[in-house]
Amino acid sequence: MEKQYLIDELSISESWRLFRIMGEFVEGIEALHELGPAVSIFGSARIKPDDPVYKKTELIASLFVKNDFSVITGGGGGVMEAANKGAAEAGGKSVGLNIILPFEQEPNPYSNIKLEFKYFFIRKVMFVKYAYAYIIMPGGFGTIDELFEAVTLIQTHRIRPLPVILVGSDYWGGLKKWIKSRMLESNKISEDDIDILQVMDDPEEVVDAVKKLVII
Repeated sequence: MEKQYLIDELSISESWRLFRIMGEFVEGIEALHELGPAVSIFGSARIKPDDPVYKKTELIASLFVKNDFSVITGGGGGVMEAANKGAAEAGGKSVGLNIILPFEQEPNPYSNIKLEFKYFFIRKVMFVKYAYAYIIMPGGFGTIDELFEAVTLIQTHRIRPLPVILVGSDYWGGLKKWIKSRMLESNKISEDDIDILQVMDDPEEVVDAVKKLVII
């Protein structure tokens, strides 16, 4: 009887977790469904405001706002803070999709649309669902995770094609070379898959590349 009681308690807990998951989806969709054209910007949470990547991210976000895009980030520090700051100070919609973590992630003060998530997978849906492009600044495991999730969804036609731009040839150039020399040459991917990824350095070029492929 005691074992059955524990099983029943676990089932109830799992059922209530489903309601929380549904609630996070509903909250995200209600907050963002009228956002309009937006770009999701990713990168390291560890860079400081005096880092050139921080400054470049600010500029890119500002340029996107001036070209009628909103900016979506993970809502934390580093690149996320820089993107939210650039968007907010340019007078645009600056979205922060914060994740509850035991370390590193603290909400930055520059997002004027704030959401908080417990579940990574729901947050990822929001990044993809409302993005017209993915802008990937230098970052770590989390940035790589978001990058290849988007590439896989595009490759498998689970989402509409969207620009995925790696900003910083000195940082990302080696990754694209490795993909070509290892994955492509061993027939793990096709030539078309390589074209999903673009590597750029100039902020104006980044914005122009998205504008060419996106009709607002």
